[in-house]
Amino acid sequence: MNNSIGSKIAELRKKNGMTQADLAEKLGITDKAVSKWERNLSCPDITTIPRISEIFGVSVDELMQCERVEGKEGKEDGARGLVRTILRAVPLAMGVAVVVLSIMKKLDAGSAISMLGLGLACISVSSFMKDEDE
Repeated sequence: MNNSIGSKIAELRKKNGMTQADLAEKLGITDKAVSKWERNLSCPDITTIPRISEIFGVSVDELMQCERVEGKEGKEDGARGLVRTILRAVPLAMGVAVVVLSIMKKLDAGSAISMLGLGLACISVSSFMKDEDE
């Protein structure tokens, strides 16, 4: 599927049971302009984009990004992304801490193994999360 603003407008227009002429009338433009947008020959004027998003009930961001963000799913994906980022950052932090503290001779072998083990556990959990998403 083409991921352009023109294809997004065509998709939303059809989903809402509108013709190009219907959309053009609501926007006060010609249906030829709508046709050009949908064929990616031109783009809507910057002042028209908020009106298009209002007609279709989507945000300007959703229209411009050409993807629809669902209410709770978007928040869950955000939280899931944050957890995944943390699970990737902890092993790096543990590795750096072990190296720095070892250089400073402030770390015993048991603590180093514990810190590196925590890092490996985070990497494992992160890889399971990745497999689950696919």
